[in-house]
Amino acid sequence: MSNYKINTKCVQSGYTPGNGQPRQIPIIQSTTFKYDTSEDMGKLFDLEEAGYFYTRLQNPTNDMVAAKIADMEGGTAGMLTSSGQAANFFALFNICECGSHIVASSSIYGGTFNLISVTMAKMGITTTFVSPDCTEEELNAAFQDNTRAVFGETIANPALTVLDIEKFAKAAHAHGVPLIVDNTFPTPVNCRPFEWGADIVTHSTTKYMDGHGAAVGGAIVDSGNFDWMAHADKFPGLCTPDESYHGITYAEKFGQGGAFITKCTAQLMRDFGCIQSPQNAFLLNLGLESLHVRMARHVENGRAVAEFLQNHPKVAYVIYSDLPGDPYHELAQKYLPNGGCGVVSFGLKGGREAASAFMKGLKLAAIETHVADARTCCLNPATSTHRQMNDEQLKAAGVPAELVRMSCGLEDKDDLIADLAQALDGIE
Repeated sequence: MSNYKINTKCVQSGYTPGNGQPRQIPIIQSTTFKYDTSEDMGKLFDLEEAGYFYTRLQNPTNDMVAAKIADMEGGTAGMLTSSGQAANFFALFNICECGSHIVASSSIYGGTFNLISVTMAKMGITTTFVSPDCTEEELNAAFQDNTRAVFGETIANPALTVLDIEKFAKAAHAHGVPLIVDNTFPTPVNCRPFEWGADIVTHSTTKYMDGHGAAVGGAIVDSGNFDWMAHADKFPGLCTPDESYHGITYAEKFGQGGAFITKCTAQLMRDFGCIQSPQNAFLLNLGLESLHVRMARHVENGRAVAEFLQNHPKVAYVIYSDLPGDPYHELAQKYLPNGGCGVVSFGLKGGREAASAFMKGLKLAAIETHVADARTCCLNPATSTHRQMNDEQLKAAGVPAELVRMSCGLEDKDDLIADLAQALDGIE
């Protein structure tokens, strides 16, 4: 399917039924798989042959959906995980170990920030965070001799900053390490980071890829472009024998395009077991089949809402990179020419009280912690996810008390604007 356009890949990639086989991807809802001899199964455990023996590691349904996402991103291999958090952890931990160092954009999802800065720090993996707006000199200064990866988000959640992928990729490659990009918000429909120099892409498939708030999941895709053996001293897990798999050296046996995902599956999924359920993978695929159609509507609605809010007297500011004048508009035109996503953040002039009154006035948009599905939802961090912070702390965290994050769904844009208008009118 590599020669087809993204719209076709969304529908057709990953699974081609044979004569008389199911037209839809089958759900292989089985924990185990039968073999005729112990020798047959042994070849799988030795990684001498491809196949399945236990769904904690791999499952045919998952692999078909992962193959679709890999094709959509333009990668060589992919895998599904139980969540986006698991995908980011696996992608980093697959090449990091105790004593390693990561360079990461400071503008990333709070859960991922905590994963990297707190949990992985307990494993002996340290991180230097840099502003996405840093100069090349500031970015290069963040690297250390033990740096093993660079990490960022194409469109950050919830800050909505746009990553300068080429700048971060250039720095990563100059220091002999890969750039890992979380591409959740734009999806491969609106941005393909590999085309700009990224090496590994992750997703929270829970968001737009699923699109209906039905199934939690994650994905990792390898571009196949990073030469692990050229930097073998930095990546012993890929470039030296793995004694837990009879001395296999992944980069030698599976090549530049297969080593990363094979190790991530055979080693990390084996030991951590963060597998996506086959049922969830099936639901994810249903979402992928309409992703190219839905993303256009999400962007259309997001842009219309942002333009309305920008001109409203009770709105202090709007954060949406499609708007001319937004600090990231120029980068968005480069990396996201068809639009980014349907998430819009804005601040109300009346501060915390105004935001609270606005949220209470909403009728169509639901108050949820979720983003990026078919139904519009809103969140005021000051009164929900960050309610333990005072106004000063909220401002320091980049989520001031007046901030509202709105994820525009697939409803009619005029109805969304009407709901916003009446909720804003209710603010005294």
